[in-house]
Amino acid sequence: MDPRDDGEARALAALQAAGIGFTITRHGRVSSLAEAAAARGVAPSAVIKTLVVRRGEGDHVLVLVPGGRTISWPKLRALLGVSRLSMPDATVARDATGYERGTITPFGSLTAWPVVADASISGTVSIGAGAHGVAATVSAAELVAALDAQVADVTEPE
Repeated sequence: MDPRDDGEARALAALQAAGIGFTITRHGRVSSLAEAAAARGVAPSAVIKTLVVRRGEGDHVLVLVPGGRTISWPKLRALLGVSRLSMPDATVARDATGYERGTITPFGSLTAWPVVADASISGTVSIGAGAHGVAATVSAAELVAALDAQVADVTEPE
C-alpha cells in the first residue's frame, strides 16, 4: 500500500507521537475560510493553512499561514536568504509531503521539511490533519514547539 493513501492515519499517528494535546474535528468539505472556521469552532484567523514552498530542486519548506493572511514573498525570501521561491504544482507538493492540496500538514509528511510559522499564530488554532474535512485543534505554542518551527513575520493580510 502506498503510504500516501491514508493521510489521516499518518497525520494522527504523528500528532500522537508529538506528545501534544489535540482534538480532532471531522466535517464535510468546505468552500471558504468562514465555513472551515465555523465547522471547526474557531475564529477564521485560527485556521492554519500549511503551504509547500519550493526553495530549490527537491528542497522545500512548509509555511504555516493563518486564515485571512497570505505569504509575503519578500519577507519569506529575506528570512530564508534566497532570491527565488515558488509554489510547486499539486503533483510536486504531493510527492514532497504525501498529501494532496487541501490536506497538507507538517504532521506525517513523507519528508520532515523545515517549518516556518507566521509570528501572528497564537492561542488555540486548527490545522489540517491529512484528509479533507479533518482538522486538529491545538495550542499554537505546542504546535510550534512540536514542529521545531521557526517563528517569523512572513505574511500579510489578504
